[in-house]
Amino acid sequence: MSQLETTYLGLKLKNPVIVGSSGLTSSNEKIKKIEEKGAGAIVLKSIFEEQIKYEAGNIANGSDSPEAWDYVNHYIKQNTIQEYLELIKQAKSEVKIPVIASINCVSAKEWVGFAKSIEEAGADAIEINVFILPNDRNASAEQYENIYFDLAAKLKDTIKIPFAFKLGSHFSNLVGFIQKLNVPGVVLFNRFYAPDIDIDNLKFTSAEVFSSPADIRNSLRWVGIISSKISNLDIAASTGVHDGKAVVKQILAGAGAVQVCSTLYKNGIDQIETILKEVEEWMNKHGYENINEFKGKMSYSKIDDPLVYERSQFMKYFSSVQ
Repeated sequence: MSQLETTYLGLKLKNPVIVGSSGLTSSNEKIKKIEEKGAGAIVLKSIFEEQIKYEAGNIANGSDSPEAWDYVNHYIKQNTIQEYLELIKQAKSEVKIPVIASINCVSAKEWVGFAKSIEEAGADAIEINVFILPNDRNASAEQYENIYFDLAAKLKDTIKIPFAFKLGSHFSNLVGFIQKLNVPGVVLFNRFYAPDIDIDNLKFTSAEVFSSPADIRNSLRWVGIISSKISNLDIAASTGVHDGKAVVKQILAGAGAVQVCSTLYKNGIDQIETILKEVEEWMNKHGYENINEFKGKMSYSKIDDPLVYERSQFMKYFSSVQ
């Protein structure tokens, strides 16, 4: 019988399927149901720096007093943080699978102290979601990247539990950036909010919030490359993972764990059991007894023609289309 045990960020997982940060992991009741369905770990719903500031701004709106705004901001922040720490403590007391906290931040200074509180609350690891929209034409790429480097360095000095940066793919040199970031792990890739326009009502709306199976292509490419280019780095693949086949693909490319989310919203959390069954059936079919036997087997450095990971144009396909 195939063994699905693996490790991620130094944590022992009974299988590589992690339920990603979302409303699915926002309460202890939901987390317990996810464990019952067989998930290897969970990432708690993120706490958002931008949301805290937005709520504080709404409440303090109309006041010209800086002191009033500071008070409201501090109150909301502390209240939100305390609720989050309680969720960590409750989850750790009632489930056996690893509980990974999640911070969604846009600055370094605000969240380093909070990371320490998360560690003290008992979280097994922390996932750091950072995205700075590079919209200042006078700023260099290096200035934006330094925000990430600064946060990573401060976290290393502050906490002892492992952490991973959940990244987007829009870096001029992703391999070099991750190498310089020098963190225990990365999640490839984050799925960001994207605006859309309602052309009938001339209003902004949100683009599709759920991923599709086709979205795996981008993360699969970079998991395969980065797992070969950077040593001592744990990689969790994310976005576009909807079934067991997608999990197998990402592990073959070099991921140590795989995050699922959209497929659970679309198919229910029973999908976790379906995914695990599909992975196990594939392993049995191909004679693999454990995850490590095929992890990274088709990564950039392990295949005969690594250029398949670099190729970006449809030369062969479209040359035959008249």
